[in-house]
Amino acid sequence: MLTQKKIIIYAISGVFLLALLVWILRIVPLENKHQVVPAFVLGERVDYNRDIRPIVNNKCIACHGGVKKSGGFSLLFEEEALAVNESGERAIVPGNTRKSELLNRIRHHDPELRMPLESEPLSEEEIALFTNWINQGAAWDDHWAYKAPKEKEVPQTKGEWAITDIDRFVLDKLKEKGLQPNPLSDRYSLIRRLSLDLTGLPPELEKVQEFVGDTSENAYEKLVDHYLASAAYGERWAAMWMDLARYADSKGYEADRPRKIWKYRDWLIKAFNDNMPFDRFVTEQLAGDLLPDPTDEQYIATAFHRNTMNNDEGGTDNEEFRTSAVLDRVNTTWTVLQGTTMECVQCHSHPYDPIRHEDYYRSLAFFNQTADADIPSEAPVLIKFDSPEDQEKLEKIQSWVRNRSGDTKTKNEKYFTQLIRLGEPKIHPHYFEQMDKGIPVKGTATFKVDPLIYSLTKALPFAGEDRLMFKVRASDSGGKISFRLDSLQGREIGTWDVLSKTKTRTNEETMEEESYAVMEVVSIPIIPLQGKHDLYLVYEGVDEKELTCTFEWAMLHHSLPGKENPGYEEVEEAFYELYNSENEKETTPVMVSLPDRYKRETRLFEKGSWMVPGEKVTAGVPEIWNPFDDQYDRDRLGFSQWLFSPDNPLTARVMVNRIWEQLFGRGLVSSLEDFGSQGFAPTHPELLDWLALKFMHDMQWDIKKLLKECVMSASYRQSSHFREELKEADPLNEWLARGPRLRLSAEQVRDQALAVSGLLSDKMYGPSVMPEQPEGIWQVVYSGDQWKTSKGEDKHRRALYTFWRRTSPYPSVIAFDAPSREFCLPKRIETNTPLQALVTLNDPVYLEAALALARKVLDVSSGNERERLSLLYSMAVRKGISDEKLEDLVSLHQQSKVYFETQPEAVCQLIGEENEALAIYTVLANAVMNLDEFLMKS
Repeated sequence: MLTQKKIIIYAISGVFLLALLVWILRIVPLENKHQVVPAFVLGERVDYNRDIRPIVNNKCIACHGGVKKSGGFSLLFEEEALAVNESGERAIVPGNTRKSELLNRIRHHDPELRMPLESEPLSEEEIALFTNWINQGAAWDDHWAYKAPKEKEVPQTKGEWAITDIDRFVLDKLKEKGLQPNPLSDRYSLIRRLSLDLTGLPPELEKVQEFVGDTSENAYEKLVDHYLASAAYGERWAAMWMDLARYADSKGYEADRPRKIWKYRDWLIKAFNDNMPFDRFVTEQLAGDLLPDPTDEQYIATAFHRNTMNNDEGGTDNEEFRTSAVLDRVNTTWTVLQGTTMECVQCHSHPYDPIRHEDYYRSLAFFNQTADADIPSEAPVLIKFDSPEDQEKLEKIQSWVRNRSGDTKTKNEKYFTQLIRLGEPKIHPHYFEQMDKGIPVKGTATFKVDPLIYSLTKALPFAGEDRLMFKVRASDSGGKISFRLDSLQGREIGTWDVLSKTKTRTNEETMEEESYAVMEVVSIPIIPLQGKHDLYLVYEGVDEKELTCTFEWAMLHHSLPGKENPGYEEVEEAFYELYNSENEKETTPVMVSLPDRYKRETRLFEKGSWMVPGEKVTAGVPEIWNPFDDQYDRDRLGFSQWLFSPDNPLTARVMVNRIWEQLFGRGLVSSLEDFGSQGFAPTHPELLDWLALKFMHDMQWDIKKLLKECVMSASYRQSSHFREELKEADPLNEWLARGPRLRLSAEQVRDQALAVSGLLSDKMYGPSVMPEQPEGIWQVVYSGDQWKTSKGEDKHRRALYTFWRRTSPYPSVIAFDAPSREFCLPKRIETNTPLQALVTLNDPVYLEAALALARKVLDVSSGNERERLSLLYSMAVRKGISDEKLEDLVSLHQQSKVYFETQPEAVCQLIGEENEALAIYTVLANAVMNLDEFLMKS
C-alpha cells in the first residue's frame, strides 16, 4: 500500500528522471539516440580556439566562410554564425542544442542532407565537442594572434643550464616534453655560428684564437658586442631584408629592363649598422616622404615600395599595372609586418580569418595616393646632380628663392627644390584622351596632331599656377599647340610654338650623319586658374602639315619669385637647363604622396578585378585589430604609427619571430608568413609574448638588443649534436633540445668561400656588380643589355651587391634557393640537391676561391704534408681537424698527386699554370669547401 510519503518520493523521482530525459534529448536528437556523448567532453569546458576552430577550418569553412556562404550560412564571423540563414533557421542557438540546426545537420542519417556534404562525417568526438560547446553557450573567441600580448611571468625553472630568462621558458617546455637540452657548444663551433649569424661571414682566424684563449667570464659577451659593431653586420641583415623588400636591379615582366635603385640597398645597410630602431626603420620605408621636411635618406627609404615590378611592354594598360603594384604593396606590408595572408582577401573575404573583402581595399586606400605610375621613366625619382655645374645651378636657384620669399621662404625653397629634384605631380599621357572628329579615344604617349585630331586630360585641378611644363618630342617645327579650357573652342590659357629639338647620329648602314628628334622639357606661361577643368590640346598647323608629338608628361607649376628683380632671366634659364641637363645624374625611384587635389578615389574591386570597381572605401584596417581611430591620419604615415601602437597584436611578435627564425632556423611560429588560424601555433607562446613585449617596451624596438638577448642564451649556445632520442621526440628541433644546425644561405655560401680564400673585398655600398658567371645565362630581349664581368675587387664583393635581374638571377644563388624577387618572400625554402654540389664543385667563383686558398696554404706553410693539410682544413672550417678526416685528406692528396703525374696537361687546365703542387691543393681546397660542415652552420 502506497503511503503519502512514498507517493511524494516517487513523484520527485519521476520529475527528476523526466528532467534528465529532456536534458539528454537536448544533447542527442531522436534520430540519433544511439550516439553517446563521450564522458571526457561532458566534464570539460570546450575552448573555441583549441577545440572548435580546427574542425571549422578543416571541415566547414570551405563552404561556409569568406569565399562561399552556402545556404546563407558563414562560420567566419560570430554575428554571421548566429544569424538566421536561408532556411529560416539559426544554425547555432547558444545554450539550446535542440534549436541549433547545425547539430541536426552534422548528425543527420541522410548523406544528402548530412554535413559536410560529399565528405566523411564528423567523428563522434567532434560532434560531441560541437554539442557541448553550444550547450555551454557557444562562446566565441578571437584567434590568439589578434589578441595583444600580455605580460608573462618567467618560469622559475631550476637548473644550472639556464643562463637567461629565454632559457627558463625553453627549459620549462623541455621538461614538459620529457626532454633535456644539450650542453654548451665548444668554442670553435660557437664563434663560427655567432659570426655567421651576426655578420654572414666566418670568424677571422685571429679572433678564433683570441676567443679560445680568453678565460674571462665575459669573453662571449665581448665577442657578441664585437660582431654587432662590425660593418659586416649591416650587410648580413640587409641581405635578409632584401628578400622581404623584393629588391632587384631590374623592373620585371617580359622586358625586365634595368632599374637604378641600389641607393635603397645602401640605406638598408646603414640603417642596420646605425641600429635604427625598428619602428623608425619601418616608418621611413612606408612613409619617409610624409615625415616633416624629409631628408634625401628618408625619401630613399621609401624605395622599399618602389621595388614593385614595372611593365614597359608596349600595348599594356598603364593603370592596370599601376594598380598591380599597389596591390603588391598591400600584400607585402601585411605579410612582412603582420604575418597576415592579406592577398587572400583581394577577391573575397578571408577563407579562414575574420578579415572582410572590403578590408583589403581599405588597406589599399593607404597606398593608392602616390604619384608613381607604370611608365618607363619610373617617375617620381629623386635626382642627385653629380656635376659641379648642375649643383651650382641648383644652389643658385635655392639662394634666389630663399632671398625673395618673405615669410614663406622655407616653404618656397622646399617647393622649388622638390619641383626640380622630384618634379611632381606630373600628368602622364595615359590619362590623356584623343578626340577623333569630336569622339574621345583612349590616348597613348605618342599621337599625331592635325586639324582633326585633338587631345585632352579631364578634370585637371588648378590651384593658381601660372606655368605649364611638359616634356615633348616633336617630329617637325612649325604651327602651334594651344591649350584650351573645357572644350575645343574654350578659353585659351596658353600656347606653344612647336619647335623640334634635334641631334645628329651616324647611320650604321650608310655611315652618314642624320638628325633625329629628341625629348625636351618646355615651360610656357598660362593664365592662373582655380578648380577643376578639362584641358584640351589643339594643334593649329601650317599648310596642312602633319605633326607627330610624343608627350612624356605635363605639370602645372608656379613661376620663380622675383620677376621684377635684375638677374631673374638668368636664374629662370638655369631652372629649365636643369630639367634638360645631359650631365650624369643619380636617380632613385621613391614614393611621393599626391597633393590633396590630385587624390584618387579608392573603390572595392568586385571579385578582385580592377576592371569592375565597386563601392567607394576609405582608408582603414580590419576590425579584429587594434582600432584605427582619430589619433592617426588616414595616410601611410598614420598607418605606420598604427602598426607600432602598444595595442597592435602582431608587429612585435612578427619581428621577434623573424629574428628567432634567422638564428634558430625555425620560428617560434614556424609559418612566418601566416600568424592566422591556418598558420602554425607557437611552440612557446609565453616566450613569444614575453620577447615581443620586451622588444617593444624595454628595448624600445632596438634590433641589436633583441639579437643580443637571443644569442646570449644557453638555448642558442648549446651544442647542435643530434641525440638519438630526439629522432622521434623532436626531429625538427621545435622544442630546442639542441643548438641550430642549418645550411648557410645562398649569399653566405658564396661569401664564405671568398672570405676563407682571402679574395673577399670589404668594399661597401654603391652600384651593383657583375661577378663571373657562365656564358649564355643572360638571354636579354628588347635591349642590348649584357652581363659584363666586373673588374678588380668588384668581382669579389659580397653577394648582396650582385646585380639581380628578376628573369635571370645570378645562377649560383638560385641553385641555393634564393628567390627571383618578383614578389616578397617571407622565408626561403631549404633543399639539398645535386645541382648545389655541382655549383660549389664547378662554378668559376668556387674554383677561383679554391685556387686562392690553395695558394694561401702553400705560401704560409713550409711543414710536411700532414701539417699543410691540417692548416688547409683549419683555414676553411676555423677549427682543428680530427685524425679520421686528416687521413681522408692524406688519401685524397695521394690520389690527386698520382692523377696529375699521369695527366700533366690537366694541371694547366685546372689552374692555368704549370704548378703541380698548387693544382693538388686546389683539388683538396675544393673538396674541403664542399664538406657538409663548411656549408652548414652548427
